[in-house]
Amino acid sequence: MTCKRCGKEVNEGAFCPYCGTPLYVETPQKVDKPDAGYTVLGFFLPVIGLILYLVWKDDYPLRAKSCGKGALIGAIVAVALWVLSIVLTLLITMLGLLVTVPAFTLL
Repeated sequence: MTCKRCGKEVNEGAFCPYCGTPLYVETPQKVDKPDAGYTVLGFFLPVIGLILYLVWKDDYPLRAKSCGKGALIGAIVAVALWVLSIVLTLLITMLGLLVTVPAFTLL
């Protein structure tokens, strides 16, 4: 094995005996855990949650799942509220047509 800094041939070990450079550099581990904050973000902004899911699904699968879950629930709730508002509007309109308003007369 050769040292990357000084270029000298070294035997197995953690550090180069000539220059002291570490021979094996540890890469930091990626921290991946489910996060309720991203679930709430996805719930209130489903498009952002979907984008974050698609970006993070390979590197951070648990965090991506939180975003996707929030986006899915948020989208379902938005569609349900939209349908409910249309049904209520139609019912109120139909009831308004059935109720007769007495004629206003001036004395």
